Amino acid sequence: MKYHTLPHTDLEVSKICLGTMTFGQQNSESEAHQQLNFAFEKGVNFIDTAEMYAIPPTKETQGLTESYIGSWLKQSGKRDKVVVATKVAGPRGVPYIRPEMSLDRRNIRQALEDSLNRLQTDYIDLYQVHWPQRQVNSFGSLNYQHHDENPGVTLLDTLDALSELVKEGKIRHIGVSNETPWGVMSYLQLAEKHSLSRIVSIQNPYNLLNRSFEVGLSEISFREGVELLAYSPMAFGSLSGKYLGNTKPEGARCTKWLRFQRYFTPQGLKATEAYVELAKANDLDPAQMALAFVNSRSFLASNIIGATTLEQLEKNIASIELELSDELLTEIDAIATQYSNPCP
Repeated sequence: MKYHTLPHTDLEVSKICLGTMTFGQQNSESEAHQQLNFAFEKGVNFIDTAEMYAIPPTKETQGLTESYIGSWLKQSGKRDKVVVATKVAGPRGVPYIRPEMSLDRRNIRQALEDSLNRLQTDYIDLYQVHWPQRQVNSFGSLNYQHHDENPGVTLLDTLDALSELVKEGKIRHIGVSNETPWGVMSYLQLAEKHSLSRIVSIQNPYNLLNRSFEVGLSEISFREGVELLAYSPMAFGSLSGKYLGNTKPEGARCTKWLRFQRYFTPQGLKATEAYVELAKANDLDPAQMALAFVNSRSFLASNIIGATTLEQLEKNIASIELELSDELLTEIDAIATQYSNPCP
C-alpha cells in the first residue's frame, strides 16, 4: 500500500480508501466486517462513509452503513489505527433524516452526534459536507444556470458551525463534496478572513468517463492543497466492461436499480468500449486500468473504491501496484480527446 499525508493535516491516509455505501443494502453486517478486515490487512487505513448511506438511499437503510462500521470498530479495537471520514447531508432529497434539513448549526450538530453514536466513537477524522446548500451542478447535471434563490444558510454559517465542532474536539478536519471551484475558494477565503477551520479535501467524482475535475478544481488542489478524494473511480462499475453489449449481470448495482444510468449515455458506452479494448490489448484488467489511472493523478489524495464481494475488493485494492506506462497514458488521453467527458 502507498500512503499520503493530506496537506494542512497530520492525517496519513492510504492511497486506496474503502468506500462503504453498499453496507446495509448490498452487503450484510458480517460481509461489511469481512471487507473491513480484508482491506485493513491489505494496508487500507482510510474508510469513507456518510450519514445518508446505504445507497440507494432509503428511509429504512439510512444510517446502517455507519452502524456496521461502528460495530466493527468496537469489535476490532482498531479505532486509533484507521482514519474515518463521514458526511453531513444537505437539504433536498432526504427529508426523512431530519426535519427541516439544512447545513446550519442545528442540523450539523445533530448529524454529527448521530454519526458519532452509530460509529461508536467520540471523534471524526474528516467530516465532509456531502453536497452544497445552494443549487449547483452535481450528480451528473450540466449547464449551470443561476437560481434566484435564498438558501437561508450561507457558506459562512456552515463553516462557523463546523469550526465550532472542531474546537470541541469532535472533528479533527473538515472537507467538502460535490463542490465547485467557486465553493472551494469561497470556503478557503472565509476561513482565512474569519479565522475558522480550513477545508482540507474535496470529494468529487473522477474517472475515465468524467475528468471534469481537471478543468478548474485541479489547479486549486495544486495551489491551495485541497486534494481530491475521488469517488466513482470505476463509473458505477461500468469501466470493468461488465455491462457492455447490454449485459445485465445478476445482482449488479446497475442491474438492480435503473436510477444508476449516469455512465450509460451513448457516448459513454462508446468511450467505455474503447477503454476496455485498450486494456485488453495491453493484457490488463479493464477495472484495474481504470483505477490505476485515477491512482496516477498528481492531485489525488486517495481513491475511494467499493465492492460487493471480497474478490472484487482484492482486485480493486491491487490496482495500487499497477503503474501505467507513458505510452499507455498517451493512448488513454487520445480516447479522452475523442470522447471528451461523456458522462459528467
